Amino acid sequence: MGRGPVQLRRIENKINRQVTFSKRRSGLLKKAHEISVLCDAEVALIVFSTKGKLYEYSSQDSMDVILERYQRYSFEERAVLDPSIGNQANWGDEYGSLKIKLDALQKSQRQLLGEQLDPLTTKELQQLEQQLDSSLKHIRSRKNQLLFESISELQKKKEPLEFV
Repeated sequence: MGRGPVQLRRIENKINRQVTFSKRRSGLLKKAHEISVLCDAEVALIVFSTKGKLYEYSSQDSMDVILERYQRYSFEERAVLDPSIGNQANWGDEYGSLKIKLDALQKSQRQLLGEQLDPLTTKELQQLEQQLDSSLKHIRSRKNQLLFESISELQKKKEPLEFV
């Protein structure tokens, strides 16, 4: 006597649903093990219950190996289908170099503000002083330029008023 087809819909009774989940989960884990042994396939299975409990099976010693392989394969497949994704492969490297540059700039900014000067050598402090002097000269030059332009504009406005 055989079974009839099972109607696929949510089981409303909570207890029956939990019993079915438990039986089918163990059957699914058993099938995953069987296919990995019989076919020498790498299998990874992840199941979360409705309560959030994790059940997993991995034919390898570590699930991480299979997941890394999946991510690599998935990324390569998407890169073939969408060439713009291939450019994203370098984003990790670019992120690293930009992070290093950002850290260096933030450190330099803190030093220019007079913070974190303790680890600097005498030579580095002299270089920082020269950099500050150079910046100060540039700032003063720009300030003087703006003042002269302002004076010039005021003198131009003054001339028509003198004839009145």
